[in-house]
Amino acid sequence: MAGPVVAAAVILGSTDELVGINDSKKLSLVQREKFFEKIVRSANVGIGMADEKTIDRLNIYEATRLAMKRAVQALSHTPAFLLVDGPIRLDVPVAHRGIVNGDQKSASIASASIVAKVFRDRWMCHLHELYPAYSFDRHKGYGTAVHLEALRTFGPSLVHRLSFAPVERSARREEAGV
Repeated sequence: MAGPVVAAAVILGSTDELVGINDSKKLSLVQREKFFEKIVRSANVGIGMADEKTIDRLNIYEATRLAMKRAVQALSHTPAFLLVDGPIRLDVPVAHRGIVNGDQKSASIASASIVAKVFRDRWMCHLHELYPAYSFDRHKGYGTAVHLEALRTFGPSLVHRLSFAPVERSARREEAGV
């Protein structure tokens, strides 16, 4: 409900240090952080983002595609072929194939998932410093009870996604003076 959508593209070298890599959602915080450090140290990594205003303007799916495109463009060299997490077509001049649950099937997709998740989580901790009332460091912008309560209390911040229903409702209440 808040913050940017983040995507990563990863071209792996050796995968010797990545034994046990998996979908970022299936790893603990400590595991994600360890893999993140190994990946950024040994792979070609590109990160792309689309901010909350872009998400509101385009929609989350199109903003995700844009972040993915930016991640590919941020690589230091263009890969010959891309594996993409999910059934997504990208607007890039590189042959690619979407793989449903790709972060559970491909080390490079899992690596990109980890990089994007850790980068976004760190970004949300930075946003917490700017907007401490929302506890972004705890829930990273997701719709937890703590986050929803902060929205009810304070209304949306500048980094909330106004096109998301709970945020939109909060903004309408704030405009109505409720």
